[in-house]
Amino acid sequence: MGNQLAPVPSFLPPLQAIHVVVVGLDAAGKTSLLYRLKFQEFVKSVPTKGFNMEKIRVPLGGSRAITFQVWDVGGQEKLRPLWKSYTRRTDGLVFVVDSAEAERLEEARVELHRITRSSDNQGVPVLVLANKQDAAQALSVAELEKVLSLHELGASTLSHIQGCSAVTGLGLQQGLEKLYEMVLRRKKLLRNSKKKR
Repeated sequence: MGNQLAPVPSFLPPLQAIHVVVVGLDAAGKTSLLYRLKFQEFVKSVPTKGFNMEKIRVPLGGSRAITFQVWDVGGQEKLRPLWKSYTRRTDGLVFVVDSAEAERLEEARVELHRITRSSDNQGVPVLVLANKQDAAQALSVAELEKVLSLHELGASTLSHIQGCSAVTGLGLQQGLEKLYEMVLRRKKLLRNSKKKR
């Protein structure tokens, strides 16, 4: 009689955090986005020479929230080979791109495709945050989706591009909610494929 498990109330935090790695070119706004999520305000930051890690609770509507363990890894060219060490066994990738810096979009495209095609990251959901949408010269989300060739990431890679701003917070909540949905969908697919074996 007393051995049945009761459902966990929705107001309790989840048992474990979703592991997410944030990468992108230097000066794209990765750390500013991380601290906007953490502190709910814009924090001007210096270039990341290694990594930052924060746990962030994101409300999912009602009284539910999910905890993301977010690793923000420096984007300087000499640090990019280290990205693979951080992305191994991650639940999701967040690739931050500077929407207002058109001259670096090809470099961003190459790095995005390189990290998603790494053997450890194949099939890992990817959220592309098109940062600095509040800048006058920012490309639209549709233009960025085309320039970054998101359709070429592969059928097994769930992806979504979300316009956002670290300064105003625009789009961050929606982007993380979409990433959470993609992570759950991938976990369900993996679980179902294991059952079929």
